[in-house]
Amino acid sequence: MSRFFLWLFFYSLYNVLMWTKNQELAKIFNQIAIFLEMKGIAFKPQAYERVALELVALSEDVFAIYQREGFTGLKKIPGVGEGIAKAIEEYLRTGKIRFYEDLKKKMPVNLEELTAVEGIGPKTIKVLYQKLGVKDLRGLEKAARANKVRSLENFGEKSEANILQSIEFLKRSKGRFLLGDILPEIQAVVEKLRDFRQVKVVDIAGSLRRCKETIGDADILAVSGNPKGVMDFFVSLPGVVKVWGKGGTKASIRMKQGFDIDLRIVPARSYGAALQYFTGSKEHNIALRKIAIERGLKLNEYGLFKGRKILASENEKKIYQALGLAYIEPELRENQGEVEAAFSNKLPRLIDQEDILGDLHCHSNWDGGRDSITEMAKTAQKMGYQYIGIADHTKFLRIEHGLDEKQLLHQKKEIEKLNSKFKILNLKFQILHGCEANILNDGSLDIKDEALAKLDFVIAGVHSNLKMPKGQMTERIVRAMKNPNVDIISHPTGRILQKRDEYQADFPMMLQAAKKTGTILEINAYPDRLDLKDSHIRQAKMMGVKMIINTDSHSKTQLGVMSFGVTQARRGWAEKKDIINCQPAEKLLSFLKH
Repeated sequence: MSRFFLWLFFYSLYNVLMWTKNQELAKIFNQIAIFLEMKGIAFKPQAYERVALELVALSEDVFAIYQREGFTGLKKIPGVGEGIAKAIEEYLRTGKIRFYEDLKKKMPVNLEELTAVEGIGPKTIKVLYQKLGVKDLRGLEKAARANKVRSLENFGEKSEANILQSIEFLKRSKGRFLLGDILPEIQAVVEKLRDFRQVKVVDIAGSLRRCKETIGDADILAVSGNPKGVMDFFVSLPGVVKVWGKGGTKASIRMKQGFDIDLRIVPARSYGAALQYFTGSKEHNIALRKIAIERGLKLNEYGLFKGRKILASENEKKIYQALGLAYIEPELRENQGEVEAAFSNKLPRLIDQEDILGDLHCHSNWDGGRDSITEMAKTAQKMGYQYIGIADHTKFLRIEHGLDEKQLLHQKKEIEKLNSKFKILNLKFQILHGCEANILNDGSLDIKDEALAKLDFVIAGVHSNLKMPKGQMTERIVRAMKNPNVDIISHPTGRILQKRDEYQADFPMMLQAAKKTGTILEINAYPDRLDLKDSHIRQAKMMGVKMIINTDSHSKTQLGVMSFGVTQARRGWAEKKDIINCQPAEKLLSFLKH
């Protein structure tokens, strides 16, 4: 396992694998909140939502807490009172919560499907169910295509059209899983196989190894002297709900989360060739086979051959070397020019996790985030960062408790006090003070320039009216870039994977404006955004537009999603020189001021 992938694994293992129960309970409590909101019950939905957030951010398995401290330990979790503690205990003991099951019986709707549709919330679901009998995505689409949705109160032709557009988008994403969701689960399986004494070597392959944004199914390769024993172990793993097939060297299973895993046992002598072949992509492999043919060779999953002679097979890097190519990192294997670059020794020296020195897009409890500025800073220090940037939302986003000019000034004073303490303690760490201002419809910002000028940096982002016509949206963003106080554009295309497509904007024109104004484009590392996408990152790199990898974290545990931003940057051919938060604080601040 590469050093980079090892870091990614440990983040995933730490944040998700160890706390599956936390994730399951959080999902249930979020759905209870939706059901209660549908019933018009006040306050309780927010209580369940808060506990759901606390469980996701919890740094320990809730089951471990219960085993150690019992019911009393559950009540120590922030936001958990007597009633919710009983619900958690019931789930840990029985796997169910009776209150939740009763709610589902009274309102038999598929919340997961319906809430995935952009613009559909609890009250909308209730109306659709009561008036049109809509229970799931299929029923919603049927009602919308029959023009029944537009006739409901607070709906119309436009909202009906938006619903159909969102459903079509969801259909395109069906059967695929976010990298951030599936990776921890597959790593859990890999670790179980690695601990099984009959497995000698095991690795992830396929699109997951290439760190694609979304994954269809997962591929695992292994070497073993006892394939049958490994296959028996694999198909009996916890969470397996169906065995699609099981042979002597290959098995395919369906996990309870809905994805499939294929395991192949290959001989040690051909492991490198198999890893290269099953990593893909298909297009990349075709390009390599063409090179092999041109040289009178044959390349397949068993090795690189000249007649019957094996030139390379055990080691993946030697496959590339024998073809006359520099080694190509898995993230680049998409047949997008990487083979030609490998021939001429012009492959990029890809950015790595260790190159990141800080994170500038972090939210604190000042604007509705979970943790204090101090807690965010301490976590960043533990991660080995030199700095962290606090960039809370500004006043336009009232739902996020956005800060006004006076609140930003008070926050600045708190950050100055914390930085003074770091100096006294001789800590080489700094908190930078910024904000995430809102780009209004006309391209102006929701905070006065005098207040923005006092900050260390300013991030600006679009958070409303995302369906603007292309020309207007482009003009809106470009005008924001022209504001001399704006340093960074957050989540520049506005997409949310499997939920919302990017808004209409002329990206080449945005790049030209960024180049002219010196504006930095964000690579948002949050797994459901990964915005910019890889092709945009490569375009920005080619134009010399600087980028920054930020987490957009709203809690200290979310700081760890930086790894997914790094994979995205690597897929876009980004190097250390392209990413500004690879610079130490002094150089970064100088760059921002310039």
